[in-house]
Amino acid sequence: MTPPMTCRTGAGCAMAAYRTHIKIIGDILETAGRGEQGPGGATVTHLIRETNVSHGRISRMLQTLVSRGLIEQVSSDGACRYRTSRTGREFLRAYESFSRFSDSFGLAI
Repeated sequence: MTPPMTCRTGAGCAMAAYRTHIKIIGDILETAGRGEQGPGGATVTHLIRETNVSHGRISRMLQTLVSRGLIEQVSSDGACRYRTSRTGREFLRAYESFSRFSDSFGLAI
């Protein structure tokens, strides 16, 4: 018997839980900060695939994250790329810490 499939959200794919806005922001910051596509940052297509967010929604979110200084927009090889800024990494660490803290009380954020 094969194990059940799981989604990025940690729930079964058939009954995937909705992610909160802050969870999606965390996913974007984590993906852009991983450096999988090199030091130049992640493309919008890569972010869409990894975070499972539509183009329209991720474009609006990236614009907000850039304006708040959590993500840096970089032009590389004629493509627009995004990478997590120092402030974004601090935000992500604080978010992950608080998420673990709330989980210890059985509360999801």
